[in-house]
Amino acid sequence: MAGDKTYRVIQWATGNVGSRALKTVIEHPQLELVGLWVSSPDKVGKDAGELAGLPDTGVKATNSADELIALDAACVLYMRQGTDFDEICRILESGKNIVTTRGDFHHPRTMDPAVRERVEAACAKGGTSIYSTGSSPGFITEALAIPLLALQRHHDLITINEYADVSSRNSPEMLFEVMGFAKPMAPFDQRRAEHLKSDFGSSLGQIADAIGLPCDEMEAVGELGAARSDKQIAAGTIPKGTVGAMRITVTGKHKGKPVVRFIANWYATADVEEDWDLRPESGWKVTTAGDTPVEVNITYPVSAEEYPRFTPGLTAHRAVNAVPVVCEAAPGIRTTVDMAHVIPLFA
Repeated sequence: MAGDKTYRVIQWATGNVGSRALKTVIEHPQLELVGLWVSSPDKVGKDAGELAGLPDTGVKATNSADELIALDAACVLYMRQGTDFDEICRILESGKNIVTTRGDFHHPRTMDPAVRERVEAACAKGGTSIYSTGSSPGFITEALAIPLLALQRHHDLITINEYADVSSRNSPEMLFEVMGFAKPMAPFDQRRAEHLKSDFGSSLGQIADAIGLPCDEMEAVGELGAARSDKQIAAGTIPKGTVGAMRITVTGKHKGKPVVRFIANWYATADVEEDWDLRPESGWKVTTAGDTPVEVNITYPVSAEEYPRFTPGLTAHRAVNAVPVVCEAAPGIRTTVDMAHVIPLFA
């Protein structure tokens, strides 16, 4: 892949992650922004630079998929809410590759067969590829897992703990109404666990396949943790005895034995009655069990004030950095396992 090659890119959506991706594409030395799709009528007609907090680019936002599909571009960064497979296939058929933060394409083997066949046919027609990535799932469940597992010759289990301390987030409706913090303790809504399993289970399954231990079972279990004492957070108060933390564990098993595991720990307070492995900062802990066990701890060295501005980049930047690799990949649904390394270019 030539480092001096330029790829024409369309940014598809400008939510929290999409806006960061847009800014990064505009500034990237190897990418040229040529189109921008927005869902909000208020953004239509605005310059991409204005929406990204940068000088004008000459690229105007549109909500017309037809207009953008007609453009000459190498890749679409697809970051809209929900996955529109009709739209996805039209983009691929038009000769444009896709990098997406949607989690639908991590594990082609376990996709709905009809959907997979349709997407693969669109890739074949357009000579294009599509790749799902991000920070989690993506970087932590695939890109980092692979080199850690490469240290072993006997594998028992890889466990990925994700820690999300939400105490500094001033979003009462999201935390208290949507997520259910500060609510009375009750049985966990397992539908949430099943939703998480769809994305993380497919990403874990990709890795399990690659190491020769394909998962014949994928399970997800959710639990709630009770605050040990009253806790004041940015969004309000977590009373003692109410929901102060929650965790969802997704486990992939090979012949009945756990081989891959992801644990999402979300908490407004780390001081809970349950004996959980919580810690006072957000990040990840990855542990491999086998003949060469390792443990890697990742935290974010940013202040609480910087944190809201920092987090979109965790998801957006890997997707942007993947554009050249995906554009050069063979047509089809591509994965971290079968594709070249995503290596960022700085200039």
